[in-house]
Amino acid sequence: MPVEFGLWRVDGKPVRVASPQMPLESRLEELIEADPAMLGRPLLLIGRQVPTAHGKIIDLLGMDAEGGLHVLELKRDRTPREVVAQVLDYGSWVQSLTNEQIREIYTEYALRRGLPEQLDEAFAQRFGSTPPEVLNGAHTLTVVASAVDPATERIVTYLASGYGVPVNVLLFRYFEDEGRSYLARTWLVEDSEPASPVAGPRSRGTREAWNGTDWYVSFGDEESGVRNWEDALRYGFVSAGGGDWFSRTLRALPLDSRVFVHIPKSGYVGVGVVSGEPRPFEEATLTVEGEPRKMTDLALRGSYRHEEAPSSGGPAEDRREWIVPVDWERAVPREQALWRTGFFANQNSACKLRARFTIDEVSRHFGIA
Repeated sequence: MPVEFGLWRVDGKPVRVASPQMPLESRLEELIEADPAMLGRPLLLIGRQVPTAHGKIIDLLGMDAEGGLHVLELKRDRTPREVVAQVLDYGSWVQSLTNEQIREIYTEYALRRGLPEQLDEAFAQRFGSTPPEVLNGAHTLTVVASAVDPATERIVTYLASGYGVPVNVLLFRYFEDEGRSYLARTWLVEDSEPASPVAGPRSRGTREAWNGTDWYVSFGDEESGVRNWEDALRYGFVSAGGGDWFSRTLRALPLDSRVFVHIPKSGYVGVGVVSGEPRPFEEATLTVEGEPRKMTDLALRGSYRHEEAPSSGGPAEDRREWIVPVDWERAVPREQALWRTGFFANQNSACKLRARFTIDEVSRHFGIA
């Protein structure tokens, strides 16, 4: 059944507000671009008038907080069959976009609009976090229209409700009342859940390519005094411990890998190259002024020891502090830490660093090739 809007002014006797033909449909794309929140969901617009590989043009392309892509296509004057077929064709192209291609689309759009040039920074400003590792794990196709005819309703409902195709119609209705203009909106198909990846090509998703060298390390400069960044800066190491979960990823750092060290709530403080195998604090040896020195013999601010956990009757957990020697390319005191909106941060002690924006900006700031 076609969707019908109604709006009444009820200051006294109910008066129905006039709903003339929408003179704003030609401007609807601009209105959505100015305020994507009018779509009823948080979105970051990453492209407008985006050319596809098939010679077609997508009106608006957005991204949600999960990294899913949203195709927004205005109906304009096309027939239902044309617009639905067109948006499905767009979906076949969008699902193949790589991480690099998505970022290129955003950069071109940002340069035209005077927005932050890097997707990571714009994403963080919009959603308060860095982009997920996987982009385009799902996509949503939305036809934007001021009216829907029975044929469009049947086709879209059949695809969305019967077969789970991520297509819907967002209906806008224009109202005028005493010199003021209003827009109301609703969805053709109930859209309470975000798009989810499904089996097949749509579920592939894309991650930023890893260069095979760079790793992220979180150095928890704890107030408890277990570890201290001044020690790590002076003697050349990173460390983690207090449980298997905390030390496991750090112990996996390969020899000769490059690490970007981040102190939570402060920023990036150093970049260096792993120069030795991981060892527990009691067994660790560091090179100091060209000579090997046992770490237990050094003057340290941190204790590098953890209290034993109460026995649970099962296997004892390794709570030791693990040390990984590092040759610093550049490292600074905590007070000089670098942080920018959109930088990568992670709760793991170590992980592969794929965030090109973070790598480029930290490297440039520290003068590292």
